[in-house]
Amino acid sequence: MDTANLQTFIAAAELKSFSLAAEQLYLTQPAISKRIAALETGLGAALFDRIARRVSLTEAGRKFLPRAKIILNEIEDSRRLIANLSGTVAGQLSIGTSHHIGLHRLPPVLRQFSKDYPDVALDLQFMDSEAACRAVQTGDLELGIVTLPLEPLADLKSELIWPDPLDIVVAHDHPLAQKTRLDFQQLTEHPAILPSPGTYTRQLLERSVIQAGGKLGAGMTTNYLETIKMMVGVGLGWSVLPRSMLNEELLTLKIRGIKLTRQLGIVRHQARTLSNAASAMISTLQAQT
Repeated sequence: MDTANLQTFIAAAELKSFSLAAEQLYLTQPAISKRIAALETGLGAALFDRIARRVSLTEAGRKFLPRAKIILNEIEDSRRLIANLSGTVAGQLSIGTSHHIGLHRLPPVLRQFSKDYPDVALDLQFMDSEAACRAVQTGDLELGIVTLPLEPLADLKSELIWPDPLDIVVAHDHPLAQKTRLDFQQLTEHPAILPSPGTYTRQLLERSVIQAGGKLGAGMTTNYLETIKMMVGVGLGWSVLPRSMLNEELLTLKIRGIKLTRQLGIVRHQARTLSNAASAMISTLQAQT
């Protein structure tokens, strides 16, 4: 079974469009159609319904999609296994990471890695940590350098690299700025600017608040910590930020019963053979601890 045809089918199925798949794979639309037709002929079943300019998966297509991903991942894993025998550290390494880690933690790592392994082409993709974990689970990325999930995720192996203490912060002119010690109830009487629901940082905050006997109320939300930092700095509310991001514009509040530290590190698929490049990246990261 031609791996190029499998890649084309997966792209078209996920994007629900032959034209978008053509753009993603740098092919013409007729080339996409030809590959899909060859795969359908080989399987003896139509994988897409083609109505006007829209395509949708047939029942056979829906059943085949997860199997196609498994087949492609197995083939790529076998190729990595054979390539690793040479001991050469080269090729493409696909990594997902958050904007925060990319800005504040990765620069010295990438500088050292690029110096030590110039033949590796880094495919560094910026996304939420939660999305990076999902992409590693599905095989779309080899490594995630992320905020680690609070609970183990299926098929993923995690490794801590950087403990990341968090502080509850306000601007210096905030009404609570002069309070030496507070409980969480006093904090909830003021507007909050919070990480988005579902993020690992938000989950950590919610868990800590519940353990302290409080309840996290509604507030403005955003996924970007740099944006939160700016909004807190101009006096729009309180928030939680990594201690490494704090500056003279922000003041840390001491809240009874609340102590927050998230974990930043590596996630990899436990059943996937790591490329030599991925193993080298992990070693470079481990040297930071």
